[in-house]
Amino acid sequence: MLNENLLYLYSFCTAILISVILTPICRLLAIKLNVLDIPNTSVKTHKINTPYLGGIAIASAWTLSLILIRVFTSFPTLTLRNLRGILIGAFMMLVIGFIDDIKKGGLGFKSKLIVQFLSAAIIVFLFNIKMNFIPVYWLSCLMSIVWIVGITNAFNIIDIMDGLSSGIAVIASFTFLLISLSSQLRYINFCSIVLAGALLGFIPYNLSKSKKIFMGDTGSLFIGFIIACVSLGTSYSSVSDIGLFAPIFILAIPIYETVLVSVCRIKKGILPFVGSKDHYALRLSKMGFSKKQILVITYTACLVFAVCAYLFTVLSMFSALLLFSMVGILMWIVSIILTAVKVD
Repeated sequence: MLNENLLYLYSFCTAILISVILTPICRLLAIKLNVLDIPNTSVKTHKINTPYLGGIAIASAWTLSLILIRVFTSFPTLTLRNLRGILIGAFMMLVIGFIDDIKKGGLGFKSKLIVQFLSAAIIVFLFNIKMNFIPVYWLSCLMSIVWIVGITNAFNIIDIMDGLSSGIAVIASFTFLLISLSSQLRYINFCSIVLAGALLGFIPYNLSKSKKIFMGDTGSLFIGFIIACVSLGTSYSSVSDIGLFAPIFILAIPIYETVLVSVCRIKKGILPFVGSKDHYALRLSKMGFSKKQILVITYTACLVFAVCAYLFTVLSMFSALLLFSMVGILMWIVSIILTAVKVD
């Protein structure tokens, strides 16, 4: 068998290549089938009809790359078993997201939540991907399902600007890979590196003016589900229990975004699932930042949080708590500044 690190590199490059090839094909297909995101509500931030189906390209690149890994390599029995569970759940997210994208007016949030909870239950109960640090079985299962559904929706909620959700997912994927690499949890490593590759093949088209394509709910729910599962698969507390906060920091931006828009919407008397312009990215835009600057700010923040997450896994309890406090104070100050910005 090939050197395993070299195999990760090949898998990464394969995912990029497949995504680069399939994304423009999906774009042309979306145009032909009239699967377009039409800016017909005040919540939409783009100005012209834009093709969906970018999520199909991402999902296809991820799935095909993993199939190639399984077919052309030989690992010990059950090494990649959990990949089946993630594939099943991710496919369910792909289908419900696709229906939401092509259905006029979209699906109601209740239908999507039912499928999300079902997918999470499959992962937890049938494939035992859950929060193993919680000793009480039923509580561990409950918290794991809530976490998977929450993170899945967080990546959907933050998908409000080109390159935002997908870029955050790339950084998160690499961070989870870095933390789990030494553990030899191959299904986590391959899921992470292949997802990063599939997204990197898509992002240039998403940011393009002439060949723009959105990943839609098809893509955002798909990648959110995979990352949620990946985050549950490795250990973070070999040095101290504070390391358990590492996945929260790796996913700090989408979690923060979800909390921010939910609180703002509830204060306005509307459900958190109802669209509004309370997103942090749109608040930064109101403050005068360009889309490029917002992406740079977001990616930089994600990298800083990723470093903090890694430090949580290696620092002593005291040092980690000190770092945690500093980050918490900074986030509180940022929240005060952002919520002071008036949005429509």
